[in-house]
Amino acid sequence: VNDCALQERLGAKARSPRWAIAAKFPASQATTRLLAVEFGVGRTGAITPVAVLDPVLIGGVTVRRATLHNEDELRRKGLMLGDTVLVQRAGDVIPEVVKPVLANRTGQEQPVVMPTRCPECEFPLVRIGQEAVTRCPNPACPAQRVRGLIHFTGKGGMDIEGLGKKAVEQLVSQGLIQDIPDIYRLEVEQLAGLAGWGDKSAENAVRAIQGSRTPTLAKFLAALGIRHVGEVTAQVLARHFTSLPRLLLAGEADFLHIEGLGEQMAASLVDYFQDPAVREMLSRLESLGVRVQEEKKGAEIHGGLSGSVFLFTGALAHLSRHEAKARIKELGGQVASGISRKVTHVVLGESPGSKLTQARELGLTVITEDEFLRLIGR
Repeated sequence: VNDCALQERLGAKARSPRWAIAAKFPASQATTRLLAVEFGVGRTGAITPVAVLDPVLIGGVTVRRATLHNEDELRRKGLMLGDTVLVQRAGDVIPEVVKPVLANRTGQEQPVVMPTRCPECEFPLVRIGQEAVTRCPNPACPAQRVRGLIHFTGKGGMDIEGLGKKAVEQLVSQGLIQDIPDIYRLEVEQLAGLAGWGDKSAENAVRAIQGSRTPTLAKFLAALGIRHVGEVTAQVLARHFTSLPRLLLAGEADFLHIEGLGEQMAASLVDYFQDPAVREMLSRLESLGVRVQEEKKGAEIHGGLSGSVFLFTGALAHLSRHEAKARIKELGGQVASGISRKVTHVVLGESPGSKLTQARELGLTVITEDEFLRLIGR
């Protein structure tokens, strides 16, 4: 729908707008051999089987590995080691094993055996109730710890620029961070001395860490990587409880009163926030200057930026671009991807690009980052 007013009326679902849909061509496919199945450990302990494939070219990309998701999916597809398999790139992006080519079986294929112990820490694995996922229940599992840190600093979490996957893995391997609070102890001198780092990159990373010390409650909850709690649920919880102290006092019945939260999620939240290790982590974060901001009541923020369209040019110093966009949308505003007369505010960051010149030519309102922060209540 190419009409901003209609787009606003139609709104959006949690993950996509109601006014746009992507039509995709059938995925490119090819056959290859399933050489092995390896097992990875996720941040919540989920054990994910990964197909190791004889390299095959699909849509101009060489595919060597593909997720098999979980044991149920693996069994449903009936895959065996040594199988000839049909592989595609789902959405022309994600490699996927579609099915085995049964006509090519020789009788030499071997069954895939799921592990009974964690491949990282050797802790006995469990499968709870009707869940399709096998998990490592060891909270001290090193793989879970690293992936939890990667999630915390990543775009779905605090979005700390300079602390991507490789950087976090390096910091863990060097013994500089072991858990989330350690991130807020990092200093420029520690980072600058590491391989691949310099003074500038270290300064930028520490600045980004400092800028993440005052997250919104929704952002902080999503960053913690609580099982069953993604960005949407984090926003629901933040709007309901408005502050972290109130959330910490909640029991299972309090969570069940929230529309859309079931017993499984309520139990997961209670287990997480009543865990002494989690309480200690939150206390350490507070002592290190992390201040989770209270959410304003819906009536206070509803439509605060309604009708406003923002465009960013240059780097922001006090919060990430991702966080700024999320706050605008939270307050009822919109974010433009390009310059046009519909833009009501151009936010000026460090080292702005050509958008600034274009904005001035069009006579658009240009505001500083400090002015923008006041607009969004930061």
